[in-house]
Parts: sequence; structure tokens; C-alpha cells
Amino acid sequence: MKATTVMFHEFGNPEEVLRLVNKSVKPLLTGEVLVRMKMSPINPSDLIPIRGAYAHRISLPTIPGYEGIGVVEEVGPSVSQDLIGKRVLPLRGEGTWQGLVRAPAELAIPIPDSIEDFVAAQLYINPITAWVTCTEILELGPGKVLLMNAAGSAIGRIFAQLSKILGFQFIAVTRNHHYTEELLQLGADHVINTSKTSLQKRIMEITNGRGVSAAIDSIGGEAGTELAYRVQPDGNFLTIGLLSGIPIQWKKVFQQTKVNIKLFHLRHWNAKVSTQTWQETFLTLIRLIENKRLILGAPDSFYPLEKIKKAVQAAEATNRNGRKVFLTF
Repeated sequence: MKATTVMFHEFGNPEEVLRLVNKSVKPLLTGEVLVRMKMSPINPSDLIPIRGAYAHRISLPTIPGYEGIGVVEEVGPSVSQDLIGKRVLPLRGEGTWQGLVRAPAELAIPIPDSIEDFVAAQLYINPITAWVTCTEILELGPGKVLLMNAAGSAIGRIFAQLSKILGFQFIAVTRNHHYTEELLQLGADHVINTSKTSLQKRIMEITNGRGVSAAIDSIGGEAGTELAYRVQPDGNFLTIGLLSGIPIQWKKVFQQTKVNIKLFHLRHWNAKVSTQTWQETFLTLIRLIENKRLILGAPDSFYPLEKIKKAVQAAEATNRNGRKVFLTF
């Protein structure tokens, strides 16, 4: 059996190094499932490794894609036949940008009929990151104030909604006015457009001069550094991305602010979390979606796997309003 697969044999610009190949599917091992993919989103976290940011821990050639949804086609030894024909998220196995994906059965997430494919396909990277950082890393709840930059992103919209679910105050930072109304409707308490307003002045007004309990930075560089100075002493500053490509001078920031600096990688949480907690965390998010308390973005566009280069080009275009480009199989 063969599967149409996206691979890269060298690091570089995704539009240049991604290749479409027919890959032979190896027999399933004990505890594995084989999933025929339906669709997979293109995330920044999918593209960053292709450029070589984590070259020290990626063996080439490799298959990109961290999330997506499909239907179980075969099961390996010791796996229940009842899974065959069920929609699942085949996570933490092979890359998902291929027609057939092998994945550990115990980590596959069953998806109820009430949730559409495009919603389920994006249930992993951003929702799990947002939920874990809010509940476990930052322990946000009533009386806490969270400040976040690049808040017009897909994950920023999730934090806005979680602020109402968990009861903390959310201050969204953007660089224009395009996302203000939507973020407020989703749950943000304040939206600060830094092209028009001083971040320092506005934060001092909102918090009566105290600063925020926690901040989440996705940009790094000057924008991330400024965010850190808006956190009250002994508050938490968490970095989850580096969109600018410029690291923050952590030592200097800590010496001047006395904030607790933390770095979150989803793979680190994956490595320590039990299978039971893994499944329960997804079930919590699935219930929030079913109850309409958490809404994930509508698709921007769909591209067949054979159009991978055009799909990547579309995914890297700006002003998609937090919506994702999807690969279809």
C-alpha cells in the first residue's frame, strides 16, 4: 500500500523544499492505528521546523504536519476492531501531511459526530497550548489579569474565550484595529492597538498602576520585551513563540523586572502527561466546543495535497483574520 505524502529532504523555504512522493505504508505495530486522512491545517508551528529552526532534533527526510483528522482504516495487534471507521485525531505519530498516517491508538482522539471536520482538525496545537498555559502553567482565574501580544492570531482568539470560561481578565495587544471588535465579542476585556496607543500608559490605566498578573509573548524582540515590563513583580512572563526571530535579553529583563520568566513547549507537556490526562484534556475541550463556549475559526481556504506549495503560500499570507488554510486528502 502506498500513500501520497509531503516530505522535505533539506531545510529551507517550504515553497522550495517540500516534495510530493508516494510512500510505502509499513505494517502496523502493536498498539498502532492506520488513519486515512481527511484534512489537516497549516500552522506556523508546521512551517518553522521546515526552515531549520529545530534542525538539531529533526532527522531528514521527514514528513511535516502536527494535527489533522481522518478515519481509522486498519488497527494493529492488541487494538480494538471497534475503532475501524471512527473519526479520530491521529496525534504524536507520523507527520499528518500524508494520505495515510500511523499513530499510537491510545493517543488517538475520538471525535463525536457533533463536531465538524475543520473544527476537529485544529483541536490540538492552539487549543491544548492555550488550555494548558491558562490552567497549569499560569493558573489563571478570577482576580488575575493576562496580557498577550499578537492577539489577533488564531490562538489569541482562544485565549479571549478562555478568559470568560475561567474568569480572568484578558487584555489583547494588536498592531492595528482590524481585530478589535471580534476580540471584544469573543471575551477580551480590553484591546490595545499599539499603533495608536501607548502600551505602558494604557496598562497603568487599566490596572490602576499595578501592572498585570501575567503576560504571554508570541513575538520576542522589542515587542516581547515591552510586554515583560508591564508585568507586576513576581508575576509570570511566558513565551510561546518568536515571530520576530529576535530573542529577548532574558537576563536583563529579569534583573530589571523581577518577573518569573517561563518558556512553554507543547512537546515538553506531551512528554510528561499521562495517557489518561491527555485524553481527559481533549474531552474537556470537546465539551466546551459542543456547548458553544469555545469556537474555533472558520477555514480560510482548502487545497488538495497535490497543491501543497500554493497552500503554503496562502497560509503565509497576512490578514487571514485568524483563519487557517487546510490541506485536503
